[in-house]
Amino acid sequence: MGQNLGTIDWNVTAMDSRSTSYWFGLVTAEYFWMTLEARIYYALKMIQTVYYPILAIIGGPVNLLTIGILSRGKCGLSKCVTRYLVAMSAADLLVIILDLIFRHIPIVYPEQFQFLEYIPVCNIHAVLLYTVTDCSVWFTVTFTFDRFVAICCQNLKSKYCSEKTSAVVVGTVSVLSCLKNIFWYFMLTGRYSLWNDPWFCFATMDVVFSRVWGIIEFLHNILTPAVPFVMILLLNGLTVRHILVRSRGRRRLRAHSSGESHRDPEMESRRKSIILLLVISGNFMLLWALLMVYMIWIRMYWMGYQPVILPQFLLELSFMLQLLSCSTNTAIYAVTQTQFREQVKNVLKY
Repeated sequence: MGQNLGTIDWNVTAMDSRSTSYWFGLVTAEYFWMTLEARIYYALKMIQTVYYPILAIIGGPVNLLTIGILSRGKCGLSKCVTRYLVAMSAADLLVIILDLIFRHIPIVYPEQFQFLEYIPVCNIHAVLLYTVTDCSVWFTVTFTFDRFVAICCQNLKSKYCSEKTSAVVVGTVSVLSCLKNIFWYFMLTGRYSLWNDPWFCFATMDVVFSRVWGIIEFLHNILTPAVPFVMILLLNGLTVRHILVRSRGRRRLRAHSSGESHRDPEMESRRKSIILLLVISGNFMLLWALLMVYMIWIRMYWMGYQPVILPQFLLELSFMLQLLSCSTNTAIYAVTQTQFREQVKNVLKY
């Protein structure tokens, strides 16, 4: 508990000034009492003063560009895949607006956003923010499952992998995500706290130490993103195994029938599909892993289970990585999809 109080002191001190020069002074100051953990924390806060605005400037337009290009349907992707990717980009755009611009940038620049303390809508903001975050995560899961069915379950492919089914799935995930996160309205207050310890809204001590609310929040963090992690790993493992088995079988069959190995268009298509799938899901897991571990740990900490003390700077780093995940899918599409890359070039020309 003592370390956590020290963490809160860091944040309270930071409310006085959070300019880049201020954080740089703390990082480089020769204070005998300042620990390495504190210096790393201050260094991350200094980086955030530049990192978050740049990420917002790039991430918003990039996701809008992705939505526009994919919506035209000229990237050589099926309609159901296009719908999932558009939904993922739209959710990422909303995360950038609600999480990065309306949450983290005000935390980094509290003096410029002090007016938020007089607008009692933080709990509403929390409901919307966690809803779109859930959508972003679960759209990745539904896309992974769609590719699993398309590659491994040929009998279900025609029924499930359709534009109509994808629309139903996207709509269902959106509604369930909204219903799942209504509890934040009652758990948090409407007042912004302008720091991450552990939320960006104030909560009463009854809520912080409540086992009932603690269990609810713990289940929230298990459902997003712990369960998606397991599902994506399982689905990707089964998909890759299926492709490897089919690839060996097709190579042996073609070699036996023709006496030599020729280029197989079907396997080339599957290879590109699995590369896109693995890169998107791998990117999500890599950038979300730290935040998932920290948020589960911090709730257990407040409930009295304190086997390990995690440093505060890990929370700041986890948020930086999680927000980066909302701006990387466009680069993934550009690297893995030739036609998407050509569409981007055409847009930039005009």
